[in-house]
Amino acid sequence: MRNVDAAGLGIGDDHPPRIMGVLNVSAESPYDPSVYDDPGEAAAYVDEELIGEGADIVDVGLESANKDLDVLSAEQELDRLDTAVETLESTSGDAVWSIETRYHEVADEAISRGFDMVNDICGFADPEMPRVCREHDVAVSKMASPPDLERPGAIEDVDDIYEALSMNGVTDKTILDPAFGGWSAEKTHEDDRETFHRLREFRGYGRPLLVSINRKSFLRTIAGRSTEEALPVSLAATSMAVERGAHVIRTHDVAETRDAALVGAEFARNRYSDRGSDGVAAEELDVTTVREAERHLDRIGAADAAQGDRGVADSAVVRTYELSGLGDPAVGALRAATAGPDAPAAAFALGDPNRGRSETTASAADGGDGATVDAPAGGRRGLLIGTPAAVSAVRDDVSGVSSDLDAVLGDIARHGS
Repeated sequence: MRNVDAAGLGIGDDHPPRIMGVLNVSAESPYDPSVYDDPGEAAAYVDEELIGEGADIVDVGLESANKDLDVLSAEQELDRLDTAVETLESTSGDAVWSIETRYHEVADEAISRGFDMVNDICGFADPEMPRVCREHDVAVSKMASPPDLERPGAIEDVDDIYEALSMNGVTDKTILDPAFGGWSAEKTHEDDRETFHRLREFRGYGRPLLVSINRKSFLRTIAGRSTEEALPVSLAATSMAVERGAHVIRTHDVAETRDAALVGAEFARNRYSDRGSDGVAAEELDVTTVREAERHLDRIGAADAAQGDRGVADSAVVRTYELSGLGDPAVGALRAATAGPDAPAAAFALGDPNRGRSETTASAADGGDGATVDAPAGGRRGLLIGTPAAVSAVRDDVSGVSSDLDAVLGDIARHGS
């Protein structure tokens, strides 16, 4: 999992969950407690109720993304930017400042005037957005959306969210947002609940995740609560989201959400990791189902990633380890140990040797094809997938082939016990 540096703030598996507090300078925004058009009042709100209560990031919205409202043009958003910049300059607290926009022109101007990060709610539907973020070397949150600047988040089938996140590629500092909420009339509460169930799947790109679930209706309706009464259900879901691998939680309720996120982090799975530069290294991925594992197979370019070829039942509780620095003897032993009718319920899939760890090509706007491609790395890498018992059996089968592999698989076994 790649960590992202957002103006000095670390975001990813190696860091605590980060809280993104919300400020709106748009009068049409639906949640009144966060709406200000006076920079002095907005700055006081940020200092006291956002940064003062634990927000790591302040996300400033220039317009409401409500699907029932007219979409502002880039010029109209730029007209509102002065209020946002004056607010930033008037605050005394320390936080990363994010500008919520769908337009590269607005992002470029905001960053030039002091903003640290972009929250693109149209997910690079503007193909120039990744170029601007790269040139300024800033973090950018990319929400799953169709290629339409007027329909942010309007993915109508949960199965399409994952592919939507790849539109126009990613930057080195991209954070992914699977787009919870009623962004289109076709999207149902059940769709959002399924997306939440599948949250770990979106870690398959190897990028940090942002979720925006604060007081959302797909949670409120579970308990029959109004927006004003919905804080408890939001906090319950926040803990679950962090436990399932979310790294940034966007919220209007900063202090309470921070506490819920810390609880979720405390009880998240303690996954094995040995990222040493010498010999074989291993990282246990946050994977609990075969479908989640398949996303990582795609990420490393595994040639044998087709479903049904791995000997692992879809219903099995699996562990998935990314092994790197593998020599030919280790690769051969792992393949042999997971092949044939008598092999344990495990699989080993070797990655594309032309891919390394989570580098990217240029987006289409930068002259590339927009695909995620990894840079070469030392040795080979692959995924070992299986039930804990099956992984243990593979360890026994490959014992003695490579001392480095023996050491890593022995550590995995001790961690599991």
